Amino acid sequence: MCRRGANCWVLRPGWSRCRPAWLACRVDPVPVADDAGDAEQVAEPELPLLQLSAPVPPVADSPSELQRVAAALAAGSGPVAIDAERASGYRYSQRAYLLQLRRAGSTTALVDPVAFTDMSPLADALNGIEWVLHAATQDLPCLVEIGLRPARLFDTELAGRLLNMPRVGLATLVAELCGARLAKEHSAVDWSTRPLPTPWLEYAALDVEVLVELRHLLADKLATAGKAEWAAQEFEALLGFTGPAPRVDPWRRTSGLHRVRGQRPLGVVRELWQARDELAARLDIAPGRLLADSAIIEAAIAMPRAKQALQALPGMRHRRARPHLDSWWEAVESAVTADDDQLPPTSGRSEGLPPVRSWPDRNPPAAVRLRACRAVVSELCERHDLPAENLLTPEWVRRLAWAPPQPVDAESVAALLRDRGARRWQTDLTAQALAEGMNTQNSAS
Repeated sequence: MCRRGANCWVLRPGWSRCRPAWLACRVDPVPVADDAGDAEQVAEPELPLLQLSAPVPPVADSPSELQRVAAALAAGSGPVAIDAERASGYRYSQRAYLLQLRRAGSTTALVDPVAFTDMSPLADALNGIEWVLHAATQDLPCLVEIGLRPARLFDTELAGRLLNMPRVGLATLVAELCGARLAKEHSAVDWSTRPLPTPWLEYAALDVEVLVELRHLLADKLATAGKAEWAAQEFEALLGFTGPAPRVDPWRRTSGLHRVRGQRPLGVVRELWQARDELAARLDIAPGRLLADSAIIEAAIAMPRAKQALQALPGMRHRRARPHLDSWWEAVESAVTADDDQLPPTSGRSEGLPPVRSWPDRNPPAAVRLRACRAVVSELCERHDLPAENLLTPEWVRRLAWAPPQPVDAESVAALLRDRGARRWQTDLTAQALAEGMNTQNSAS
C-alpha cells in the first residue's frame, strides 16, 4: 500500500491508507512542499486514461448480428477476452445483460444476451479457445446460464493473487502492468436499461481492451516465479464452476439481525425475508429495493399486532414497500400466530465446525493441532510468497485439525485435502509439513 521514500514510508497519491507500522519515518521526515511548484516536483505523474483503440461497436441484438460477431471472433487468433455485465442491486436475477468480447484479429464485440434464446453461434465460435476473464467466479455462472462454457481459461485476478500482488482489481492490475488508468465511473449502473447509453458501452468495452495483454504479462510473471503450473491447475479447477453452494437459512444474513431477540421475532424476520424474496424473484427486482433489511428488523422488534400498526412503521412507508403491504402483513401475521414448534431456533443450524475460540474447551487436542497447522501454512506462505487463502482454504485447515486422518502422514493428509477440493500443487507443498507439524504437537502433548 505504500512506497519507500528517501528516509521513510510514504503514501502514494490517491491511496487512502497505509500500514501503521510503516508511517513512521526511519530517519528524517519527508520534506513538505512549500508551494505548488514543489508539490509538482514530488507528486507522481498521473497515468494516461485508457482509450478505446476503435469506436465503440454497435450492440449485437439480432441473429444476423450475432452470426457476424461469431464469424469475426472465429477468424481471430489467440485467447479471447470476455466480460459480462449484470444488474446486481437492481434485478433479482444474476443474468448477463451485456457481453464484451475481444480477440486479436477482430475488433471488440458487444452482445445483448437478453435478445437471444439461442447463443449457439457464439458458443461454437468460442469452442476450444482460451477465455481470459477477470474474477471468473463472478461471470462464469451467468455465462453458463446462456450456454457459454469455456474449455480453457485464464483468470487475471487469480493470477494476481498467486503472485501475491497486494491489490488485484482490474483497474489496479491495468495500471501497474499496462501503465494506463481504467475509468470506473459506470461500474454500478443498471445494465438492464435499454437502450444502453453510449458512455456505458464505452466503459464496458474498455474492460476487455487490454485484458489479453494483461493476461500475457501476468503469465510471464507466473513463469518467472515458478508458479505457471500452479496457475494452470487453479484455472482448470474453475472450468466446472457454476456458482456458490446455497446457504443454510439465508434469512439469517439479514443486516441487523443481532438486534432481534426471541424465537417469535426471529420468525417475523424469516417470514418477511421469504415473502420479500418470493416477490422479488417474481418481479425480478433486487430484494432490498422492495423492502429494506432495516424495515424487516424494525417490524421484528415492534411485533405489530395489526396491519395498521405495521403500516405505521417508517420502513413500511417507502414507495416500493407500500404497494405490497398485504404481503408484508401476511408474513408478519404468520409468524405472530405460529405454534412455538414452527418458530426458528434462536441459534442457526450450522454445517460447519464450532467457532475456533471454543476449541480449547471443546476439543483441546484440535486447538493444539490448529495452531501447528496455521504455523506451517504461515511459514510456507512466506517461503513461496503466497496469500494463505490461496495456498489452502482456511476451512480445509480447520477441518484437518478438527478431525485428522489416521494415521497422520503425508499421504493421508493429502487425500483428505484432495477430498475437500485441494489441487495437486497445494498438497505437494503442504501435506508433508502439515503431517509433521501435527505429529510433533501430538508428541509434545
